[in-house]
Amino acid sequence: MYIILGGTGHVGSAVAQSLLERGQAVTIISRNAKKATSWKQKGAQVAQVDVHDTYALHQVFRNGKRLFLLNPPAAPSADTAAEERKSLASILKALDGSGLEKIVAGSTYGAQPGNRIGDLGILYEMEEALAEQTIPATIIRAAYYMSNWDMSLLTARQEGKVYSLFPPDFTLPMVSPDDIGRMAAQLLVEPAPQTGLHYVEGPKFYSPADVAAAFANALRKPVEAVEIPRGEWIPALTRVGFSKEAAKSLAAMTAIVLEKKYDFPASPLRGTTTIQEYITKLISDGQ
Repeated sequence: MYIILGGTGHVGSAVAQSLLERGQAVTIISRNAKKATSWKQKGAQVAQVDVHDTYALHQVFRNGKRLFLLNPPAAPSADTAAEERKSLASILKALDGSGLEKIVAGSTYGAQPGNRIGDLGILYEMEEALAEQTIPATIIRAAYYMSNWDMSLLTARQEGKVYSLFPPDFTLPMVSPDDIGRMAAQLLVEPAPQTGLHYVEGPKFYSPADVAAAFANALRKPVEAVEIPRGEWIPALTRVGFSKEAAKSLAAMTAIVLEKKYDFPASPLRGTTTIQEYITKLISDGQ
């Protein structure tokens, strides 16, 4: 049995679907009961568990052999760093004595020690904790999610603009959640002792201008990339619902990316989905 933590999100859904297509038994952990029916129809089991309920989480883990671990993102209106550390602590505690034989965990490019640097710090702590426990663990460091641009669909449609904290011509590695999920599924079915650190990105680097062009092509209207100046990052984020703590964390993480204060892999695993394909599907699915 394969256990998928976060199985109703973008990446977790792709992992679950890939495993089901391979004929594997899958249990999806989710708090969202509304999404359970569709997964049951596909042949998966669904465990409705709050990630903070360590005992219930542990019981689900005991019924499986392999786990895809994705620490759920906290709501941006909360103190994201504090909330994500709480959920991570619960997950790690639930692993003790679970009998799992292998873990594949989702991390991120740029994971590094530090406080208030968004997912970069939290996921680095996860990597370190997994290295210290006894269950064999593979780490996937994924590039910038293409799904981060989902929220731009509204402004692209209504204003002909895609807003970004990055300059329009700043390129960075991006990857679609489906590509991450397929690769994670492949790593999950490998022999348990076969572990490692894997970087995953798409076919090429993209810029906000490339994203705007993809929206323009799919919507058949002009769309431009608009940079939010660095001094306006935190006010702009709080205006759209981020708490001050969450805005500061995201701003700090963005600065690290802009200043390229992290290592780029020499030979990443590469997905095949282009930004144009991703945006076109996003618009098609939203219609």
